[in-house]
Parts: sequence; C-alpha cells; structure tokens
Amino acid sequence: MNARPNAWLHQAQNDLALARLARDHGYLAQACFFASQAAEKALKSAVLELGEEPSHTHVLSDLTAALARLGLDVAFIEQLPLRRLSRMAISSRYPMDATPPLELFDLQETDQALETAAAVIQHLCALDQA
Repeated sequence: MNARPNAWLHQAQNDLALARLARDHGYLAQACFFASQAAEKALKSAVLELGEEPSHTHVLSDLTAALARLGLDVAFIEQLPLRRLSRMAISSRYPMDATPPLELFDLQETDQALETAAAVIQHLCALDQA
C-alpha cells in the first residue's frame, strides 16, 4: 500500500478506536458517527489504492460500487448493513426536528455500527495483505 491510501486507512482505524471509546463512555451518537467515518475512510483508502480518487460522499454503497467497478470482489462488503451506517454520517450529528442525535441511538445499534465498521476495515486489511 502506498503512503496516501495508508494514511486514509490509519485514520479509519483511529476513527474506529475513537468510536469505541465514545461508546464505552455513553456517547452513542458520536460513536455511530465515528463508526460511519471509519468505514468511509477505509473504503476510500481502497479506492485510492486501486488508483482512483474517491468521490466526496458519505454513501458507503457508492464507494463499494466504485471498488467493484475497479475490479475488487466486494461480495463480503455488500453483505454488511452499510445503508444504516451511511445514514449515521448525518443523523448522528444534526437534530431531527426537536430530537437531538443523542436520543436517536441505542446500545444495540451502536454496537452494530462498530461491528460493521470493524468488519469493513478488517476485510480491506486482509485483502491488502493477500
């Protein structure tokens, strides 16, 4: 992996670590946000590694489609609950009507977000080492 994609992947890992820390301290909305960021940055690192600039998007399925177009087998990634994680990039930061993000997320969906982000990162790291 060259330096630029590696920097994106390291930031993804750092965002996931922060998401776990936030979750452990009860900041569930922030944990969900950083989980979505971790998955997004990991996917963008793979797009960069394959020689293309990633699009400016928070939509993880769009990034996954870019990887498929570039020839990467994305079957494992497509099985993950990426849609919900993508939505967390926005819903975890901005109030919806009178409901602040801190009231939108429970422990179960936060844990699912963390597991999904971790799975994306682990899968892409395994591909890089293969």
